[in-house]
Amino acid sequence: MGFACSRSVSFEDDPELVGVTASKNDNGVKLKYHIDGTQIAESSSKMAQKKVLRKKGKLLKARVLSRVFSEDYERVNRRLILDPRGQIINKWNKIFLVACLASLFLDPLFFYLPVVQDQVCIDIGISLEVTLTIIRSVVDLFYIIQIFIKFRTAYVAPSSRVFGRGELVIKSYKIAIRYLKMGFWLDFIAALPIPQVLIWIVIPTLRGSTMRNTKNVLRFFIIFQYLPRLFLIFPLSAQIVNATGVVTKTAWAGAAYNLMLYLLASHILGACWYLLSIERQEACWRRVCLMEKFSCEYGFFDCHRVKDGHRVSWFKTSNITSLCSPDVDFYQFGIYADAVTSQVTSSAFLNKYFYCLWWGLRNLR
Repeated sequence: MGFACSRSVSFEDDPELVGVTASKNDNGVKLKYHIDGTQIAESSSKMAQKKVLRKKGKLLKARVLSRVFSEDYERVNRRLILDPRGQIINKWNKIFLVACLASLFLDPLFFYLPVVQDQVCIDIGISLEVTLTIIRSVVDLFYIIQIFIKFRTAYVAPSSRVFGRGELVIKSYKIAIRYLKMGFWLDFIAALPIPQVLIWIVIPTLRGSTMRNTKNVLRFFIIFQYLPRLFLIFPLSAQIVNATGVVTKTAWAGAAYNLMLYLLASHILGACWYLLSIERQEACWRRVCLMEKFSCEYGFFDCHRVKDGHRVSWFKTSNITSLCSPDVDFYQFGIYADAVTSQVTSSAFLNKYFYCLWWGLRNLR
């Protein structure tokens, strides 16, 4: 039977419980009186014994109600095995849901790192790079804590889901095996510091060629990790609903939660539009460079080569700034023409962020 592989919640007859029950069924407390009607004072030992019995009854009731996992709850509690329906897990799920939403808002901000300079080149914003690295590292800690908590959270045995709440499996190795088979790798991928490694290790090695490779690597890996983090929101929300009935307790909080999800979609759309606008602008530069292939190199579009002698002489004689304009029919920018005309790709961070967010809201409807 499947019940042999787990421990169940059992409440055996306890001598203390029998004693308490017997005292309650003994037609109340028996009092002794003298022949003249005065009450005989009980000995101090008997009074103390009654107090002990009442105290044991209360402790026994509290101990019985706290036996969530098995009859040896005290030993299990020292091993930090958590109840999946307990208050600790419910509170942590809500905290982790906020951290997941924060990470979903944070990751698209890495698309704003490339900046177009006036010298027709693309650079990486250092101040924004440092800020995003610090915040992202703090958010990643919540995903690491989530992995640790799942290794210590009991689960209901599938074979026991017949009557009541079922049996909770409390053995650590069984919990670990089940978690490794079901959801560990998804949580592990979501917890990896991929953007930090990209912008500080991988991208600096690619700056020697072209910024096009930098944007492709940045976009691919961030989207690769963004999908698992987005997927974790749905089972986490379902778990909170199953435990408490709702995600938010008030109607205003629920409306704010739905509005935040709508803003998240606009935020993602605007960030992708910004990065693709820079790629569209660089594609026009590459076409002009192909026309001037004897004096132009694709590496000139990296701002680290602005002071290069060959690059300076090429920029003085090239007409790239006049050709790569939405007002000229040389290159079709499509929906990205507004970003080039409004100089969004070369603006300060707050200006371009709110402009892209407004663009996402306008087009998402």
